Amino acid sequence: MTELTRITGSQRKALSLAGVSRATWHYRQQPRQVVMAPVPQAERAYRARISPTDRERIVGYILAGWAKSVSVDHAYASAWDAGVMLASRRTWWRIAAGIEEQMLRPQVPTRRGKRAPREKPVVTATRPGQAWSWDITDLYSPWWGKTFKAYKITDIFSREIVGWRVEEREADHLAVEMFETAIAHYGAPEVVHADSGSAMRSHALLNALTHHGVTLSHNRPYVSNDNPFSEAGFRTMKYRPGYPRVFADLAAARTYLAEYVAWYNTEHKHSGIALFSPAQVGDGSWREVWKTRDLALQHYYDTHPERFRGRPVTPAPADLVGINLPKQTTQLTSE
Repeated sequence: MTELTRITGSQRKALSLAGVSRATWHYRQQPRQVVMAPVPQAERAYRARISPTDRERIVGYILAGWAKSVSVDHAYASAWDAGVMLASRRTWWRIAAGIEEQMLRPQVPTRRGKRAPREKPVVTATRPGQAWSWDITDLYSPWWGKTFKAYKITDIFSREIVGWRVEEREADHLAVEMFETAIAHYGAPEVVHADSGSAMRSHALLNALTHHGVTLSHNRPYVSNDNPFSEAGFRTMKYRPGYPRVFADLAAARTYLAEYVAWYNTEHKHSGIALFSPAQVGDGSWREVWKTRDLALQHYYDTHPERFRGRPVTPAPADLVGINLPKQTTQLTSE
């Protein structure tokens, strides 16, 4: 190693070439004295180590506290209050962990029973303006962690968007203003359904809607399909071709939503309402369009009856829609 060090000019390089660590080389040159009966480290009498007598006193304090159903912290603090300082708080916990009589440790009460499940929300609608659903979704901005908030109210029966706004934050007073505008234009619904977010359950919104005689309905915790109408509407928007995904600023987000709402209400052929537009179902004009469709379909059947198993029926919007309807009456279809 001496020769290799001379050649390389560095002992570190020589050890690296030889594949020997510096510690190994050090102890080979200066070996430790062999101890015939070494004392285990756990039994060595360090000056900082807690004496067996103090350890026993600490155990006594801890067990006495456990007998009174109090914690190690309580026993430590009580001894400290009495002017007794035997070891650090962390040492008391370490000693407590090593006590064999762990069965004496007081058991922390836990909630064994489960909460009664929240009642499933059931919302029905047989005409436009009877039941609304609303929600808030994020619109991405160019800045990390910054999103715009898109608010939207949907009429459950017609699927028409009756209220919307885009803001920089989620706030209950903004939701109240949106509902006041929608109610002034369309009238108050009988029920408004939403999830269990803070803005949805705010007292300000509750007071504003109950003032108009509106009943509030909310999702069950961790049940994602309790608000399908609002979720489906946002999904249509975000999966629509040309959706920008990232909005340069708040004005750009508002401009896009204004164009989208106009298209959705008047042009979108909604699969959940027999491919009519929400505005047609909202004002009842779908019936005239249905007559045109039915005439064309029946003429097509008369021309090519071999292409059918029987005379076809022209689809029409359901008479009853809603959330969590019984299976025998469920008329809800996907977006």
